[in-house]
Amino acid sequence: MGLAVVLALLVAPEDADQGISQRIFYLHVPVALTAYFCFGLGAWKALRLLSTGEQRYDLESYVAIHQGTIFGSLTLITGSIWAKASWGVWWTWSSNQLVLFLVLFLFYCAYFMLRFSIEDGPRRARSSAVYALFGVALIPVSFLAIRLAEDFIHPTVFTREGPQMTGTMFLAFCVAWVAVTLLAYVLYRVELAGKRLDIALRELREATS
Repeated sequence: MGLAVVLALLVAPEDADQGISQRIFYLHVPVALTAYFCFGLGAWKALRLLSTGEQRYDLESYVAIHQGTIFGSLTLITGSIWAKASWGVWWTWSSNQLVLFLVLFLFYCAYFMLRFSIEDGPRRARSSAVYALFGVALIPVSFLAIRLAEDFIHPTVFTREGPQMTGTMFLAFCVAWVAVTLLAYVLYRVELAGKRLDIALRELREATS
């Protein structure tokens, strides 16, 4: 993460059109891609739960979706800051790609409302898994909306001809993407370990009481 910050702020050249405000690109895009990945991972774990019946996938799906909502929040925040700095607006409802990502984010926020409205057990695990799988259909729709957009909010940086940026910019982006992905993985493993420890301690208390 330190190397990514140095490359994004000090090494990569300023964008000719947007100036210094474009540097948030190196955070915003990797964070958005990581949010998509976490939501997709949560859906994959949910599918594994429904196909195998192994309860460990329920917790893994929950933690992945939880991380996805965290990075989804960061995506909306950094995107709004970038839009305001570069184009003078925090948000516009006329932009389909912004609205679709917001719908995706709110859909997975509602996942927690469903999950914690049901008593802990196999029924909650199955209901949460089915809900998570429904949400995965919104991921490619949201991503393609950004790719196909032609308005000023989401300029297309990656085309069939390759990345529309200098080599130094592309290097900074790749390092930032790897750094944010590794950060998400570490957070996922730490939260998962903490949840499993909490469950083990609760079972131990119940066994000794």
